[in-house]
Amino acid sequence: MSDTAIRPTIERPSLRDRVKTHAPLALVPVLALFGLLAMGSPSTWLTLTVAGLAMGMMIFIMASGLTLVFGLMDVINFGHGAFVTVGAFVGFSVLAWLAGWTSDPSVLLNLAAVLVAILIAMAATALLGYGFERVIVKPVYGSHLKQILVTMGGLIIAQQLIYVVWGPDALHISRPESLQGSFIFGNALIEKYRLLAVVVGIALFLAMSYVLNRTKVGLLVRAGVENGEMVEALGYRIRRLFLGVFMAGSALAGLGGVMWGLYQQTITAHMGSEIMVLVFIVVIIGGLGSVGGCFIGAMLVGLLSNYAAFLVPKFALVSTIVLMMAVLMWRPQGLFPVVKAK
Repeated sequence: MSDTAIRPTIERPSLRDRVKTHAPLALVPVLALFGLLAMGSPSTWLTLTVAGLAMGMMIFIMASGLTLVFGLMDVINFGHGAFVTVGAFVGFSVLAWLAGWTSDPSVLLNLAAVLVAILIAMAATALLGYGFERVIVKPVYGSHLKQILVTMGGLIIAQQLIYVVWGPDALHISRPESLQGSFIFGNALIEKYRLLAVVVGIALFLAMSYVLNRTKVGLLVRAGVENGEMVEALGYRIRRLFLGVFMAGSALAGLGGVMWGLYQQTITAHMGSEIMVLVFIVVIIGGLGSVGGCFIGAMLVGLLSNYAAFLVPKFALVSTIVLMMAVLMWRPQGLFPVVKAK
């Protein structure tokens, strides 16, 4: 018998199936094109597009960790907002300590100050995430109702502790000297900080894609999302993997908190709980456990919010909810759902 006779045949997906699978990738360019046609002014469109992408990238940073925790650990963590808030306040304290660097006209010193603030904020929120998972989340694995209740309680406690450490008043967080203001590109006005936010968001997405697709840790995470029992059967300690993913997600929330705080330039103890609405919408739109879907969903939310605020201000109040409804009616499991083994 020839080799070709016993070689198993692998059916390739049809063209229709491939188009259906990758159709969500066209949503962002289609939305951008619609915005350009609706506005009629390329300079206005470019300004709003950069602003929308910057907003989307910052939401993606905060949502990326949550979608992994949600998808891998099946944990509904409303306390994720606490990590965002703590990251913002820690970043504020570090930047205040490095006031000499932030007020200096040197771009390198300014970026170094932001980098130090980000690293310290991520370390602080990763440690907070470790304690949060061990004390609050671990006892309620498998029970979504209990997870909602206890993580919401953890969020409230974190907010009260912020009052104790930093006080109840809103704090103003100044951007470093070189990140203030805008520059002119053609006839478009582009904020320097928003351009930095876009670069950081894209860099994080590429880094996460590399880790998840090209490393052993990423392979275990993806395998754990699809079939955690099989990973355990192969001898890997899935609970330790869960803890590492939870800490990484908390650290990313801290990074997002610093970026969002510098974006808004005002931070409060409730900022994390307020932004969590958008974060959960992005996670649901993208598909639980899907970093790529989260990335596309965040860009859609950011662009639609900015386009709607300019074209139809009243619609901007509900635009993200309408977007989520439309996506779920088209794809009930999100844009790129992760299919778990039964």
